[in-house]
Amino acid sequence: MRLAGELFAQKGFRATTVREIADAAGILSGSLYHHFDSKESIGDEILAGFLNDVLAAYRAAVEAAGDPRDTIERIVRTSSHTLARHRAALTMLQNDWNYFSTQPRFAYLRKDLREIERIWTTQLERGKEAGIFRDDLDVRITYRLLRDILWLPMISLQAGGFDTDEVVDSFLRLLFDGITSRDARARAGRSATRLGQLGG
Repeated sequence: MRLAGELFAQKGFRATTVREIADAAGILSGSLYHHFDSKESIGDEILAGFLNDVLAAYRAAVEAAGDPRDTIERIVRTSSHTLARHRAALTMLQNDWNYFSTQPRFAYLRKDLREIERIWTTQLERGKEAGIFRDDLDVRITYRLLRDILWLPMISLQAGGFDTDEVVDSFLRLLFDGITSRDARARAGRSATRLGQLGG
């Protein structure tokens, strides 16, 4: 499975043949069919394993955490290590989504991704209601942006030699603190107050 995943990530799922997988494993193509009935079965194992691990991390974070900010931080930290272990599956989803999304065998992908979205948007809505997050936050757009920032660049960042925890820490600082310094935020706040007073 590991070798197959690497080939799927490098060449694309549809372009990779069973013979190439068998050659990489040093076995005959026929021997591969003792373990999997098709290439789709191998892809199924890789993708299902990935999403099961992600959802397990998300559910555990929700159960263990308190306020929505803490929950999101736990989701990011725990799932990032899961994402790091499943780079091939991430690449497969990114490169071959148009194929997988049309195949009945992979219908669970949409269902699992909907649950992932529901977990994120629920925490973002809770944060809005609690006054932790901005009240003008569009939770669905925010979720999509955060997911893509977290999922897709993880592949290239790891390839560039960045440590997973280093990436996660930077992501969380950017998410919760932004790129504006505290002094600049304070100055902006004072300017806005003065403008409001002048306008009043």
